[in-house]
Amino acid sequence: MRQLHRYYLSLGSNIQPETNLAQASQQLRAHGVVEAVSSIWESHAIGSVGPNFLNACVSFLASTGHTGLKRDITAAIEDKMGRVRTRDRLAPRTIDIDILMEDARPVNLQLWRHAFVVLPMAELLPDFSHPEYHRPLSELAHEIQERTWIVRHAQSLSQPPSLHAADG
Repeated sequence: MRQLHRYYLSLGSNIQPETNLAQASQQLRAHGVVEAVSSIWESHAIGSVGPNFLNACVSFLASTGHTGLKRDITAAIEDKMGRVRTRDRLAPRTIDIDILMEDARPVNLQLWRHAFVVLPMAELLPDFSHPEYHRPLSELAHEIQERTWIVRHAQSLSQPPSLHAADG
């Protein structure tokens, strides 16, 4: 039997985001086990003019290694869902799936500086020490919410998108 790896992934979309986040979550389930899902969080697009993003984080178990996860699962899902890559890395997108942690080891550290990562990850791992700031995610999340516009949605990835409105 192959070893299972636990990954934490960030899902983001600002093109039909309610539909695309749910679809990405479902497609992940075809490749492994989605153990836990954060709330959905809305934030402004960073670095470009565009619609607001919806983001969530998931705990995901799979028997593939990091390279296989990126190539065979996350990039394949992004491609299948119509992700268009242009020179503008911050352009609107149908789906963006980033690996945040592999087997309790943080990766893509630049992403950990953003509210759209810290707040959903704080729901999944509140006592985890931020890889750069070395403080519990729950503590950082509270501070970030006081100074950054980011809104938790009542909708979740396990609920139909049309039945729930955003909080706040």
